[in-house]
Amino acid sequence: MSIKMLTMGAMALAIMTGSALAGSNTTSALDDPATMSPFFTDAGMKTLRSEADFKTAWMSMKPDEKTAVLKDCGDTTLNKSHADFCAMAKKMGG
Repeated sequence: MSIKMLTMGAMALAIMTGSALAGSNTTSALDDPATMSPFFTDAGMKTLRSEADFKTAWMSMKPDEKTAVLKDCGDTTLNKSHADFCAMAKKMGG
């Protein structure tokens, strides 16, 4: 009986761990504070910097980061919540 309980416990743990890890990969570049904070004046990331400051921050990004941001801006769902940022990003690099 204890072997059955241990096996069932191990299986339950494996299933819970697998689904937790699978769910953690669904973030977007637009929701990453480290990526986005240089483009905003406030910690809540509501107010964009000036166009000149935005361009400076944009040019300091790596090409793969820019590609990820522009890809996420192309998603209509993500673009709704980041419309102002995406408009400026597209103006800079897309």
